[in-house]
Amino acid sequence: MSFRLLAAPVLALALCGASAAFTQSGPVTRHANTPPGLILQGVTVKPGGTMLYLSGQLASPIDPTAKTPPAQLTIADFGDTKTQTVSVLNKIKTILAARGFSMADIIKMTVFVAGDPKLGGKMDFAGMNDGFKQFFGTPENPNTVARSTVQVAALAGPAFLVEIEVTAAK
Repeated sequence: MSFRLLAAPVLALALCGASAAFTQSGPVTRHANTPPGLILQGVTVKPGGTMLYLSGQLASPIDPTAKTPPAQLTIADFGDTKTQTVSVLNKIKTILAARGFSMADIIKMTVFVAGDPKLGGKMDFAGMNDGFKQFFGTPENPNTVARSTVQVAALAGPAFLVEIEVTAAK
């Protein structure tokens, strides 16, 4: 094979930013954005990695001892977007631990955020990110994830502002 044939793909990868920073842990390679940011550009999982896909999770009531029937719960019972994000991520953390995974094993996250009536029906993206930052890019978990965040018209019930589904790999 000629040098020219080898040099072209290498040059193309360099120009496209494929040489951006990455971290590898076993079969999982995390590809950072350039410059590095709150979320990843992508993740590669090599054959042999163990994958776990969690269905979307919703927040738990702030006061689990309250006797309010589920159909009568309001946003105030679950909290604002940040509070619900923290609640959902704590729930996910518990589910992952029960299956031998940790928050550091999450590679992909999809966040569905309903519009907050207090914000004129717009999603509280900053509040969701504030909750997210408590779990990712921390001393306990320096990893972050590939993530999509979308505003939706509504979730499973009118009191929910956040639903999160994740994929973990190790």
